[in-house]
Amino acid sequence: MFYISMFFQYISQYIKTRLQYRADIFVEFFSDLLSQAINLVFILVVFGHTDLLGGWSRDEIIFIYGFFLVPFAVFSAFFNIWDFNDRYIVKGELDRILTRPIHSLFQIILERIELEALLGAITGLAVMFYAGSRLGLEMHWYDPFLFIVFVIGGALVYGGVFVMIACISFWADARMSLMPMMYNISNYGRYPVNIYNKLIRFMLTWVLPFAFVGVYPAAFFLGKREWFWYSFLTPVIGVVFFVLSVRLWNQGVTKYRGAGN
Repeated sequence: MFYISMFFQYISQYIKTRLQYRADIFVEFFSDLLSQAINLVFILVVFGHTDLLGGWSRDEIIFIYGFFLVPFAVFSAFFNIWDFNDRYIVKGELDRILTRPIHSLFQIILERIELEALLGAITGLAVMFYAGSRLGLEMHWYDPFLFIVFVIGGALVYGGVFVMIACISFWADARMSLMPMMYNISNYGRYPVNIYNKLIRFMLTWVLPFAFVGVYPAAFFLGKREWFWYSFLTPVIGVVFFVLSVRLWNQGVTKYRGAGN
């Protein structure tokens, strides 16, 4: 109950702060929308030269992209830790975090929260409904519940991977550029894994499981039965990776040497 109370207090203070600069929220929303539109145009350009890509139609890949945007929006809202190394390790702000009687990762997540990123989920849902209507997909009573489970699982996959990357800073406190590289790799999860070679497919499934953010859970709603068991592994992989990342974080904090000489 203490952590739940702290969560809502952080949210309350964040909303008060952001409402002081309302124009910034709209600028960020439209910039994100423009970025998503560019990615969508890229898909359309690719299918201007072919009817199928690895056995997937244009509308199926658009549906996958739309699904991908929803867990990615949740991740972007609650796991904004791309500058953890520079801000908390190099500049020493982790010292301040560790003086408080709350789990350090929980504090950092709430300090860097960006609720406006959740607007990207609306775009993702709109893209899914557009592609789904063109594909003639039927909705069953259990689909909304599975959708929520898959979205949470996908967000935890992202969160787990990026928290693990952040944990490297506890052992190597020099400035690193792994985060941008990992963001670029994560984009491969937007597309069907069977269009890649076996090595990349294995990496995106079991090592850096970004395929569980987009293609695998989306395949369930697309009726791709050969991918069903991967779909239901999404929440399992998400929980496993996130739990491992928290354990690695707890271990890394014990290695933190503090700021200064």
